[in-house]
Amino acid sequence: MSSKKQAIFISSLVILWYSSNIGVLLLNKFLLSNYGFRFPIFLTMCHMSACAILSYVSIVFLKIVPLQTLKSRSQFVKIATLGIVFCGSVVGGNISLRYLAVSFNQAVGATTPFFTALFAYLATLKREAWVTYAALVPVVTGVVIASGGEPSFHFFGFVVCISATAARAFKSVLQGILLSSDGEKLNSMNLLLYMSPIAILVLLPAALIMEPNVVEVTLSLGREHKFMWLLLLVNSVMAYSANLTNFLVTKHTSALTLQVLGNAKGAVAVVISILLFKNPVTVIGIGGYMITVMGVVAYGEAKRRFR
Repeated sequence: MSSKKQAIFISSLVILWYSSNIGVLLLNKFLLSNYGFRFPIFLTMCHMSACAILSYVSIVFLKIVPLQTLKSRSQFVKIATLGIVFCGSVVGGNISLRYLAVSFNQAVGATTPFFTALFAYLATLKREAWVTYAALVPVVTGVVIASGGEPSFHFFGFVVCISATAARAFKSVLQGILLSSDGEKLNSMNLLLYMSPIAILVLLPAALIMEPNVVEVTLSLGREHKFMWLLLLVNSVMAYSANLTNFLVTKHTSALTLQVLGNAKGAVAVVISILLFKNPVTVIGIGGYMITVMGVVAYGEAKRRFR
């Protein structure tokens, strides 16, 4: 009975993780491309605000994880650096959704292992087995093929999406290096608690300078569309839920299970986005994405075997 309850609990977590990730992705696309809300920096600031508030509530009041305090100014500087890189990756991902279909956005995002391996080698000069690097060839090849077969390909959107993917990989490598000592390690929920306010401080002036009419247009859209504020609220809460459920799924499953579930999540997001937004796709584009996903799976398996 206990194992049955455990299975139900983990299944529920995975469903919530999928729902949060795919939900925030689709809502981002809807708000930025279909709703007239063309403010990716402000949208990211809304996400970070929700993450800051809900992280504090979850850790301090609900005690989902113990509160970890910062021990030095050096540790704060490292977390601030991570926060800025993380902030850049999220903003870049949101900007790319203005120009790219969600399906192609996910195909490009699947190249994260390639950039992670590249930055890990450049930062530490530690080599993996040659089989591991060989598995990255289809990861990149698949995206090249998918780009050629993408009917709504947008060069600027593609460059921003690639940059956001690289920034996300760089953040994970940087996190491993900067917070490697036992005294400085933070779990992902505490790291989010400290990174989110830093991200808000960076995003607020950026939004005011680069999106000067954001307040005026947002208030106008709020008067025109009665569900505008609800959509923004749900979208922001989902952004936090995606981080929380990712942490919980990681905690209650193995790294391999998480990787498999993550690959499947991307495929589910692609299918749902095509059905919802009806963006045109080609056989070449779908084939390219499948090659990339197979490369990611092979890369994960190679790393596991040759660790």
